[in-house]
Amino acid sequence: MDGLPPDLPMLRAPDRQHTLKAPIGCVGVGLHSGRRASLTLHPAQAGHGIVFRRTDLGREIPARFDHVADARLATTLALPGSPEVRVGTVEHVMAALAGMGVDNALVALDGPEVPILDGSSAHFMFLIDCAGMVEQDLPRETIVVRRPVRVADGDGFAELRPALAAGRGSFGLDMALSIDFAAAAIGRQAITLRLSPDSFRRELARARTFGLAEDIAALQAAGLARGGSLENAVVVDGDRVLNPGGLRMDREFARHKLLDAVGDLALAGSAIAGRFVAHRSGHALNNALLRALLADRTAWEPHVPALPVQVAA
Repeated sequence: MDGLPPDLPMLRAPDRQHTLKAPIGCVGVGLHSGRRASLTLHPAQAGHGIVFRRTDLGREIPARFDHVADARLATTLALPGSPEVRVGTVEHVMAALAGMGVDNALVALDGPEVPILDGSSAHFMFLIDCAGMVEQDLPRETIVVRRPVRVADGDGFAELRPALAAGRGSFGLDMALSIDFAAAAIGRQAITLRLSPDSFRRELARARTFGLAEDIAALQAAGLARGGSLENAVVVDGDRVLNPGGLRMDREFARHKLLDAVGDLALAGSAIAGRFVAHRSGHALNNALLRALLADRTAWEPHVPALPVQVAA
């Protein structure tokens, strides 16, 4: 499965890093914990990256692939050596930051889970729009995929490949993902795009997380999905979508899975240049893919653009 057209217009990643112009925040509940959570996005200096701060604990967790402690139903980060310092369900805010091109931010949170809000990245994108973005002085490093890396489990696979136009100055990420569910309301769906702020805004940001009605009781009995509702998730029962308003967009299920992948891949710490191709992948496979790629130094190389020298007047 590929589905990536070879003749998409060429895009080039920004040469400089970006952060927010001003702090901005929101309040909601955690999808799994059901706990009220207050989150604030703060500007950060160039080279800072994305870092989560547990304000209730006074501790920080860099948003890195090797800090992923749990990826079963959501992506949870934990500080190595201090497993109690953790932040759950980071993928939607990470997707918004990566999709909109924010390289550096401090994400302050007063509890163990990012608020789910409406189950998509739309509200986080709205916060970024309201805060505004500012260009910074350091170059934006990109991880350039040089040879294919693939991971698989019994249900699906995820792969990163070199860009179709490698050597022609493209530093974007082409993405293709398919899903296959027995529930008739979902079935088989696929989505392809070239990731950019415009495509993220138009194609992915509003797609909501989803679940099967038959699984909800078991999840809640296990202490999960305590904050879930039809206000923040699409619930499917066989061939029916139970949400009164139905779906927001066609192939919303596949779009949300690709949104999750954007957030999970953002834990590389730098933008990725290449092609992401996946079938029935989830948080665990996405994280395994990053670990496999970054462990193999022959599979990638960093690209750091040369910035023009600024001469003082």
